Amino acid sequence: MRILHTMLRVGNLDRSIAFYTDVLGMRLLRREDYPEGSFTLAFVGYQGEREGTVLELTHNWDTDHYDLGSGFGHIAVEVENAQAACEKVRQLGGKVVREAGPMKHGRTVIAFVEDPDGYKIEFIEKGTQGVD
Repeated sequence: MRILHTMLRVGNLDRSIAFYTDVLGMRLLRREDYPEGSFTLAFVGYQGEREGTVLELTHNWDTDHYDLGSGFGHIAVEVENAQAACEKVRQLGGKVVREAGPMKHGRTVIAFVEDPDGYKIEFIEKGTQGVD
């Protein structure tokens, strides 16, 4: 077994696809409209769906905004340099909500940015954390 994807409901699909592809450097893997259900699914990721875990962006055509629940935490993305990644996000119009630096009570270098719907994405600097 393996994790296939994480699904996020988004208010504006084109805006979200632009953020994940243009700002975070993912690829749009596939997009499909479901007219009978009035929704569109788009899958984005750094690898194809057969090779890695991806994000499913779900847009319900009649909903342009969602309230974020308190149970969702964040999406984690490994980066070479967390400070440089934050600067790139900022230059491309993205929002940095926690600057790069060591995590509290640890040495792992992290930072946080937000996507257009307010979902948090954690940058973890490569080589600063223990991973299985």
